[in-house]
Amino acid sequence: MFSRINCRTAVAAWRQPRAILWATAGVVALGFLIALEIAARRYDLPGPITNQVREVIFPPQSGFLLYASMALMMVVLTWRQRFIAAGAAIGIDVAFLLVRWAVDAKTTEGHPFGNGALWVILGYAVIAVTRRTGPERVLLLKGVGLGLLLVAGRKTGDTWLLITAKTHPAVLDEYVATADHALGDPSWLVGRIVTAAGPVGAHVLDFVYVQLAVAAVIVALYQMRDVAAERRFPGHHLVRTFLVIGLLGPGIYMLFPVVGPIFTYGTGAFGTGGEHWAVANLWPDTPPPLNTPQPFTYDEITPRNCMPSLHTAWATAIFIHSRKGPRILRFAGAFWLVATLGATLGFGYHYGVDLIAGVVFALTIEEGLRSHARGWDRSAIQRVAYGATVFAALLVSYRYLPREMAEHPWVFGPLLVLAMASVIHSYVRTTKLWDPKAAPAQQPEPQPELV
Repeated sequence: MFSRINCRTAVAAWRQPRAILWATAGVVALGFLIALEIAARRYDLPGPITNQVREVIFPPQSGFLLYASMALMMVVLTWRQRFIAAGAAIGIDVAFLLVRWAVDAKTTEGHPFGNGALWVILGYAVIAVTRRTGPERVLLLKGVGLGLLLVAGRKTGDTWLLITAKTHPAVLDEYVATADHALGDPSWLVGRIVTAAGPVGAHVLDFVYVQLAVAAVIVALYQMRDVAAERRFPGHHLVRTFLVIGLLGPGIYMLFPVVGPIFTYGTGAFGTGGEHWAVANLWPDTPPPLNTPQPFTYDEITPRNCMPSLHTAWATAIFIHSRKGPRILRFAGAFWLVATLGATLGFGYHYGVDLIAGVVFALTIEEGLRSHARGWDRSAIQRVAYGATVFAALLVSYRYLPREMAEHPWVFGPLLVLAMASVIHSYVRTTKLWDPKAAPAQQPEPQPELV
């Protein structure tokens, strides 16, 4: 009798729109991972599922990210459970290190730690299924899913990048470099500054550039600091924006393959190994000449991951979500944005127009996700459509008007900045309208004077 009632209750719950939405999203995500796995196998490459499974035993490629993912998962745990989970992860890593040292296993192809964090995440998935029921199971599974999504997003992105290199031998760097004349070739300018600053500044920028996901986790942990107490996640948080940017961005790479100035125009002070594919050795000392741009063939290894700059998009998202934190978090978010912009340009990974496209891309996605969490209306649809239109117009102008942009920099340069500023203004205006206003303090009524 009771079992039939419970089954009917479970079926009714799954018929709810939210449950159907989550189930559909899970099926789509799994299908996408399987499709990427199959596509990678066609090029004799391991896919995202294979790479993730390997890290259960073999040295992981992303040790810091695995511990950051475990930290995200732990937002649903009590402090006692968090200490136990962290201790278990460290203990497992120590055991792996001792075994690898005993058998003289090489760890040069990955980090010497991180397996323990992945084991803990998977362990809590088992605990959720076997030892938890009702809302407690759902909350713990959400925490596990959040941690695994961050790692899966990284693996999916790596596979996407390899596929862009295999499927697009021709790149459009000359078009982007020509359009970049409208902005004064900022990659060449910042590249010379970074080179002159010496190794210390370069190491700081490199750390910021590589550990962008860890910075995002720190901001996300602040946003989710009350999940364990409130037993629910916030309606919108940074991880969602991060994942959507990483999911949609590589699709744009397939439409606009670009490898970056350091690969196209020489090695500068930072060797790339692709010198013989470069069209000239100009970066960062001499801006490229103004010629009629044409596609040219590059290698099948270097990712076509410049347009738009996803590092800029992610750093923009970190900056936005850190604005409501304490002063030190706001300072860190601003520093990470400025340092990321300096690294993307100063290392020759991106052109200036990539960064403008990245900012517009990030703000459009952020506004769409905020509208989804708050509820869509006509104005929200118009603002997201406007951001998408500006982004599409930027790509079209880079592809079909680069020569005109380079020949009239005092016209197109301000227009590019104005287009980006209009999207920023739209986003800032929207968030100010949506943010709750602090109610003014009620003033005590004046008391009549006693005569």
